[in-house]
Amino acid sequence: MRVLHAASVAAICASSIACAAVFAQEVFPNRVIRIVTPATGGGSDVLARMIAPALTESLGQQVIVDNRGSIANEIVARSPPDGYTILIDGSPLWLTPLFRSVAWDPLKDFVPLTLAVSSPSMLVVHPSVPVKSVRELIALAKARPGQINFAAGTIGATPHLAGEQFKVMAGVNVVRVPYKGTGPGLIGLMGGEIEFMFPGAASAWNYVKQGRLRGLGVCSLKPSALFPGMPAVSESGLPGYESVSPQGVVAPAKTPAAVVARLNQELVKALNRAEVKQRLGDLGIEVVANTPDEYLASMKNDIARTSKLIKDAGLRTE
Repeated sequence: MRVLHAASVAAICASSIACAAVFAQEVFPNRVIRIVTPATGGGSDVLARMIAPALTESLGQQVIVDNRGSIANEIVARSPPDGYTILIDGSPLWLTPLFRSVAWDPLKDFVPLTLAVSSPSMLVVHPSVPVKSVRELIALAKARPGQINFAAGTIGATPHLAGEQFKVMAGVNVVRVPYKGTGPGLIGLMGGEIEFMFPGAASAWNYVKQGRLRGLGVCSLKPSALFPGMPAVSESGLPGYESVSPQGVVAPAKTPAAVVARLNQELVKALNRAEVKQRLGDLGIEVVANTPDEYLASMKNDIARTSKLIKDAGLRTE
């Protein structure tokens, strides 16, 4: 009887644990969800504040935005894997570790939820530069090796990698001139301090329309409806060239699969709301909203491509 009683108790306990797990899964979420972003006013912050109200409505729990600066990624990597703390960040999440030592591993410390949006770079030149196409810029650079300069900010950031990729794929000797960011770089370009650069297309578009810069091409693989009349660099002189700035959403590693699926479902729904897509489109940002597996595949592809670029271009890393 004692053996039977012990077995019964064990069975009841196991059943209770299983039921508790199912119940916890069914009631997710039952408290506030925090979206952590690296910087106030940055692309991830803007995106988070656009989708937070839609997520609050659909999930039935408040979703707040928490800007944590340079430690945002580490905070989320070390957070409980329960779905209540998630991160929005761009390619620095998975590319920064290629350039310097950081406190997180993009593939081991996080689980992808969705690649939310993507915004292409744009190849722009100062109006005084005697070129009107990508082919002509490449020809000019080959005719004047080491004399054509491009602006770039942080090493490993999109404008820098875009310029280095251009050098490698076009086989030209152009010189990187460091600036403290895209804004100062654009000011330098419009002031004639340098010849060209690869800012975010949304940042450059108004200057192009005003005639203060000349746009040679958008850096998505195909022309973008968001920038009418602008050809793709890949179709106008440099086949296969691409430079985009993605923003994705991740959760801590070991977040339960059911929670990942629920968050992906709600994020995709929020991103595809007509008003959200319209507001993002007005900023030159295209909605992607894919699956966790698709996001992981693009992340791995970007890591492989950038690792090759670091080797081919001889870029310095810590």
